[in-house]
Amino acid sequence: MTRSPDEDDLMYHYDPTTALEELKEDATLPNPVHLRDMILRKRLKPEQSLELNRLFTEYQKFFAEAQKLGKQILAQLAGA
Repeated sequence: MTRSPDEDDLMYHYDPTTALEELKEDATLPNPVHLRDMILRKRLKPEQSLELNRLFTEYQKFFAEAQKLGKQILAQLAGA
């Protein structure tokens, strides 16, 4: 299945601006895979790339911890 250029533009996980707007509106964190893809698609200076990769590592760690806590809460609510 091929996508039109317009459909590709609508894929938020490839557009940091749209993902940031969604975060402000819905408090939805972008998936780390999508965030990594955004970093890789930008043409960054080496020092900026290193800094973003450091921040991404922290983001990924806290994202996983938040997912784990969310699953625990939902499991307890589902069993209640």
